[in-house]
Amino acid sequence: MELLDKLNWRYAAKAMNGDKVAEVKIERILEAARLAPTSSGLQPFEIFVIKNQEVKEKIKPIAWNQSVVTDCSHLLVFAAWDTYTADRINYMFDLTNEIRGFKNEGWENYRQMLLGSYPQKEEEENFNHAAKQAYIAFSQALIAAAFEGVDATPLEGFDAAAVDEILGLREKGLRSAVLLPLGYRKEEEDWLVNLKKVRKPMTDLVTVIE
Repeated sequence: MELLDKLNWRYAAKAMNGDKVAEVKIERILEAARLAPTSSGLQPFEIFVIKNQEVKEKIKPIAWNQSVVTDCSHLLVFAAWDTYTADRINYMFDLTNEIRGFKNEGWENYRQMLLGSYPQKEEEENFNHAAKQAYIAFSQALIAAAFEGVDATPLEGFDAAAVDEILGLREKGLRSAVLLPLGYRKEEEDWLVNLKKVRKPMTDLVTVIE
């Protein structure tokens, strides 16, 4: 019930007051994102945490001039791999073997299956798949923010290529997928703050097949 109460409390804040979020809360939000499930456990994305105000100011004009970009405490940029490569796949499989302390034949066979599949696909197809995985982590960060009492505003309305250039993402083999400003709502300037949350009724959303 506590989690559902927090999710009912949260909304996409349209104005933030500039107050800083405690680093310990940011760390827990990022940890929630790190713990998110991803396809084959590859975690094909990185998260950039922008605290620098000058960088936020550069991003604001290419994000529909939304004030939350500059008035937030921390701006998270979820950047997906631009494609899957053998090196990237092998890194995660080697990391798994290192952490678990043993090699598994089935796991190694699965590695070879992925190596024979993903790197041969078109880059755009691979990026779209990686971006979907980034969104899973993004969703967990959004939920964790609500649990921490921190406002968060999902942003897809931005020029991804421009953000990539500002942060030098393409040189890192990454492309921006979604932004998440974190901060605290400025109620007196937020037209959405007192409006009722609107969601489909459960009967229109869920079909149970027994």
